[in-house]
Amino acid sequence: VQLQASGGGLVQAGGSLRLSCAASGRTFNSYAVGWFRQAPGKEREFVSAITWSGGRTLYAGSVKGRFTISRDNTKTTVYLQMNSLKPEDTAVYYCATAPIYSTNRHDYAYWGQGTLVTVSS
Repeated sequence: VQLQASGGGLVQAGGSLRLSCAASGRTFNSYAVGWFRQAPGKEREFVSAITWSGGRTLYAGSVKGRFTISRDNTKTTVYLQMNSLKPEDTAVYYCATAPIYSTNRHDYAYWGQGTLVTVSS
């Protein structure tokens, strides 16, 4: 599975962005997909995950209620809608796939290249 994350950019606090994770590979629809982020000097952290069917989702406490993950398996794409952005959301955002639905980055085998989100105050 190959993943391509896009949609990052510069936005003011309170604004919105939608990230996309486009996948190639026939097995994509069998995998859970997660979004992680890494700010400068910090560990990569879990943001959100969705099961292969899209029926279940998980969110980190810091983004719950502001971010929404979804997927369109017909387009082999997962989205992360980010609303009410805060400066502390500034990071490189990565999407990844895993055979299990998990918040642990070590469960994810395939990673995209990341897309930078910068939120100005």
